[in-house]
Amino acid sequence: MPRHRAPASAFHDPSWDGPALAGVDEAGRGPLAGPVVVAAVVLDPARRIDGLCDSKRLTEAAREALFPEIQARARAFAIVAVEAEEIDRLNILRATLEGMRRAVAMLAPAPERVLVDGNRLPPGLPLPAEAVVKGDARVAAISAASILAKVARDRRMREAEALHPGYGFALHKGYPTPAHLEALQRLGPCPLHRRSFAPVRECCRPGLFEA
Repeated sequence: MPRHRAPASAFHDPSWDGPALAGVDEAGRGPLAGPVVVAAVVLDPARRIDGLCDSKRLTEAAREALFPEIQARARAFAIVAVEAEEIDRLNILRATLEGMRRAVAMLAPAPERVLVDGNRLPPGLPLPAEAVVKGDARVAAISAASILAKVARDRRMREAEALHPGYGFALHKGYPTPAHLEALQRLGPCPLHRRSFAPVRECCRPGLFEA
């Protein structure tokens, strides 16, 4: 059966200019539970990947199909999960930026420059970097990183369903849907929940549930 993918020409892709550029993106800044996952990818111009685009524009089946292809064809990639406990300690922005720094540091061979999706750069990068607004729809390497991060995080949350039943993690992936908020009120937070996020913090008030 054909894969449901966006056309290869869907965005400008300067990352095909050479193998020295890393694209970086994250998945999971908004959920109430689970990690924020960051990926960094250095593409290989000699091994193009059809159908890269913003991961949010792809079906789940298309993302899953692209996931191993990106890993097989990329010159280098890294995936980093920053868990809820560290998110609560640092705050979500700092945790995301730290995950980006770690992912770039794990790349081997190391890139010569980095393009990061969004408008903020992680501190401490030892090489030239640029923030690219809507980069996951404009730069192939960032698009590839967005797909790796999204698929890796969704898989983690599907696994969480078996470990922490009743919350519906496999469906909403930790995002604050009505069903998730209802389960949070009924069951209280589990170890995956981010205590620093307001809806979870409210459920952690003394006398309601064991935190």
